[in-house]
Amino acid sequence: MKTQERSSAGVGRGAALTPPAGDRLPAPPRERKPALAALAVLLVLLGALGATVLVMRAGDRVEAVVLTKRVQQGQTIPDSAVEPVMVAEDSDIKYVRWDQRGLLKKYRSTTDLVDGTVLVGSMLTKEKGLEAGKAVVGLSLKSGQYPPRLKEGDTVSAYRVGRESSGGSDDSDSGTGDGSGQRRDSSGNATIAEGAKVQSIKSGSGDSFASSGNLPVSVVVDKSDAAELTAAASNGEVSLVLDADGGS
Repeated sequence: MKTQERSSAGVGRGAALTPPAGDRLPAPPRERKPALAALAVLLVLLGALGATVLVMRAGDRVEAVVLTKRVQQGQTIPDSAVEPVMVAEDSDIKYVRWDQRGLLKKYRSTTDLVDGTVLVGSMLTKEKGLEAGKAVVGLSLKSGQYPPRLKEGDTVSAYRVGRESSGGSDDSDSGTGDGSGQRRDSSGNATIAEGAKVQSIKSGSGDSFASSGNLPVSVVVDKSDAAELTAAASNGEVSLVLDADGGS
């Protein structure tokens, strides 16, 4: 009888120490980070938007002008030196479009352009460049050394004045030469340059040249005449004469 009681008591204590099968230790609460989740969603949206913009921009293309030959600075761009090319449209780049190519004859290149260059507006100018074999010489002329109605674009001849004729030749008396190869007019003045073009005339009461009574004039002459004209100009020995077909 006692043996059965001890067995029953032992079974009871073992059952009391064994936890129920359905019970588990409590787990720590899971930490939530809503900011990171929102950032991840935002990055996904930005990536999708960027891809959409790239696809849309790739579809916006324009037909521009590209060079097929080298064009030197100051030269016009001939029709034979261009062809169309498709480029991505960009509001920050002012491409010369293919349908504008007819306007190129009115412009000159601002720098040397090589084959394969896609033309943009900054590469072109309406200012005329110098022709080959020409040079620009600056003169400071006093009253009486230039025609009173001289203006830009006039055609003039430049004479050396202020020196006595170097004589000794019958040609100097006839007004055709002085024996040194220089041409002279009937007054004995040597012709330095013929057919020169007046490029610019600077005037104004606030100008230092104007206040001194001199008129600054730039003329385009043959390079072969530039050295002699410059030397004569530095000594104040140049006079301009308006050619008959050179202006008013």
